[in-house]
Amino acid sequence: MKSKRRIIIKPTFKISNIVDRLLKESIDYDEFLSLLEKANDTFFDNPELEFELLISNGLPLEFDNNNNIFLKTKEASIEEQCFCIVDIETNGSSIKKGHQIIEIGAVKYRNGEIIDSFESLVYAKEIPEYIQEVTNIKPIMLEDAPILESVLKEFKLFLEDDVFIAHDIKFDYNYISDSLEKYDLGKLENRKLCSIDLAKRTIDSPRYGLGFLKEELEIQVDNHHRAYFDALATAHVFSESLKAIDNEKVTNVEKLISFSKSSKTIASIKEKKLKEEALKSKEKEVK
Repeated sequence: MKSKRRIIIKPTFKISNIVDRLLKESIDYDEFLSLLEKANDTFFDNPELEFELLISNGLPLEFDNNNNIFLKTKEASIEEQCFCIVDIETNGSSIKKGHQIIEIGAVKYRNGEIIDSFESLVYAKEIPEYIQEVTNIKPIMLEDAPILESVLKEFKLFLEDDVFIAHDIKFDYNYISDSLEKYDLGKLENRKLCSIDLAKRTIDSPRYGLGFLKEELEIQVDNHHRAYFDALATAHVFSESLKAIDNEKVTNVEKLISFSKSSKTIASIKEKKLKEEALKSKEKEVK
């Protein structure tokens, strides 16, 4: 009778593991290259080329005076960091099913000011009726618009290695990244932050949809569901969130990103407080 072989699944080592380490400490350049050789999700076999690709794709890497690699966002204060706040409109949710971006809008935000902007419609053959109704983007508006590949090239140059912010980061970030890969234009490696997640920890509101927050915060930006104007409105929401940040605790950009994901939401704090008050009330009744 043959003995059963125990199959040991070895953990995969990815670029994200290298980034996780950079969040803790800088890495010597030669060691960084050796780690890239171990990673199983690189594009190039050559680690020097992969290093250049990571920078090209927006990962904010920098050398210190000792030839160590560090994340610029770990050193940068919130005030000096440039954030690129992005919104897209699409003609469907699945790139695999042939859907695509039909509009990209973005603003660059630094230290309380909008310092640059990007806006472009994108040529597409079809826009479903319900999307036309929501966005007010009609097929005739896209007839002379540039093709997606061209717009993506321009947008990637505009984005640089800024922190990518969107109101629902998973959709916008992944959709743009997948679109870049489709046209062999790399992908997104930028550090990212979800303005919804940050708002839930900094703004007391019953709902966190962009349309609702615009009313709640009295943000005077029209043309809801158009990319540039939604990006601009998101910038105002982000600015409002920053006012509630404890600058003594959140001292750099990476701590801001971590805060947006790991800190307790306002709703959870209020819920905990209500439970504690209810418990105290019951204890008084028993006494």
